[in-house]
Amino acid sequence: MQPANQTNGRINLDPDNAEHGLAQLVMTVIELLRQIVERHAIRRVDGGTLTDEQIEDLGVALMNLESKMHELKEVFNLDDEDLNIDLGPLGSLL
Repeated sequence: MQPANQTNGRINLDPDNAEHGLAQLVMTVIELLRQIVERHAIRRVDGGTLTDEQIEDLGVALMNLESKMHELKEVFNLDDEDLNIDLGPLGSLL
């Protein structure tokens, strides 16, 4: 089995590196949710349903979330490719 710091597009749940594999899985789910929220926010901004203050607050919140994701990826020694798991016939997650 590959070491935890290498990826083949799949979550690595090697018993010797279970903590890293679990972190990879959790971070992947969080990144997926972050991207969904970001896309929804863009649709709302484009739709004109938000005030200027709401748009500013949303932008700041999304930037803070992206910054925290970057920080957590460093803590768990993950990169963007590690979070892009292979879903087989469905393709890559992200």
